[in-house]
Amino acid sequence: MKYLLAVATLILASFASTTSPGEDIARYVEADMEYLFNFYKKRHQNPEISLKEKETAKDLATELKKAGFEVTENFGGYGIVGILKNGKGPTILYRTDMDALPMAEKTNLDYASSTMIEYSGTKVGTMHSCGHDVHMTSLLGTARAMVETKKNWKGTLMLIGQPAEEIGAGARMMLDAGLYDKFGVPDYGVGLHSSPSIAAGQVGFGKGFTMANTESIDIKVFGYGAHGASPHMSIDPVVIASMIVMDLQTIVSRNLKPTESAVVTVGAIQGGVKHNIIPDEVILKLTVRTYTEEVRTMVHKRIREISKGVAIAAGLPEEKLPEVTIPEDFTPANYNNPELVDRLTASAGKAIGSDNVIYAEPQMVGEDFSRYGSTEHKVPTVLYWLGTVPDARMQSGDLPGLHSPFYYPDPQKSIETAVKVTSQGLMDLFNDK
Repeated sequence: MKYLLAVATLILASFASTTSPGEDIARYVEADMEYLFNFYKKRHQNPEISLKEKETAKDLATELKKAGFEVTENFGGYGIVGILKNGKGPTILYRTDMDALPMAEKTNLDYASSTMIEYSGTKVGTMHSCGHDVHMTSLLGTARAMVETKKNWKGTLMLIGQPAEEIGAGARMMLDAGLYDKFGVPDYGVGLHSSPSIAAGQVGFGKGFTMANTESIDIKVFGYGAHGASPHMSIDPVVIASMIVMDLQTIVSRNLKPTESAVVTVGAIQGGVKHNIIPDEVILKLTVRTYTEEVRTMVHKRIREISKGVAIAAGLPEEKLPEVTIPEDFTPANYNNPELVDRLTASAGKAIGSDNVIYAEPQMVGEDFSRYGSTEHKVPTVLYWLGTVPDARMQSGDLPGLHSPFYYPDPQKSIETAVKVTSQGLMDLFNDK
């Protein structure tokens, strides 16, 4: 009998020894999905907009504490920092954003958000239409998986719950509050973002610049107002503004090298109050997207030159020339460290199969995750795309974009993929000597 018990013990020990860390992660994640999906649904149904993430942050902080992390709350607004020290090794930052958007959800999901708020003097709905609920749940799942598999890695895991990503302020708020001074400078930074065009179950990586510098620029156009029936007695700022809008299109088409990229979009024209009154002022609101500082500077120069030139051609004096306001603060372009991309791509292949790890082309959207790698410390960072599109939508081609009231992910498949990929990537980085 003792002999049989000894043999059984050896067999079990042998089986356990052949189990890889990746298999440990996958097994645990699959068993944890019901718990994570319930957390996801709660957060999806109770979204909070930028700078108002009080209950969201509290909920996530509570979960991280339960998992065994030392958590600091209300750091840089409603930001949270969770630290798990597991011996000597690298420090790795992994961030999630937490804020939602002021828009009504139109998905008809059983767990759709019906939360209403006052926003800019209007009662509006709120919605996680950018996938931050998936991001938070994926971070929680990764936290729980890394705790469960502590025997397989050594180092310090720094989890960031960041507020105000949608307004490009949260990362700066946390860094300005002394994130790296208080908790240490990480060796690496990792993040993910939901993709509305990649299938759930897949992830996408890009090297170098993957997201753009994001700026909001205002042009105040002046003129001389008059009766709409007497346009010859005016210098019409509506016409001047319209000409500026058209000429701005030549910046990308004629001033930029064909091998470079930029976007100059006029998102709003504001001026006038009545059909038959020519106003004396019009405001243009622009979003400008670039990758490099050289292109960014050139675009600024041309915006100023075009605005001034059109106004002079219309006959306006010096004191009536347009005012171009370019704020000093902007969201910097996201740069994925190429070497770190290679390492995380290999890890992702181990976690979900290399066929499910695809190339993701650069986009002109913005993400303030970029700030974690843009400080003087030059932390190598990677932000990868998490596929979220349900199979039926991929097959039909019905692919609402992020910030659409009709966007929704395949939450369980997306979260399971994210936790497996991120956990494997973190573990491999921790163990790389």
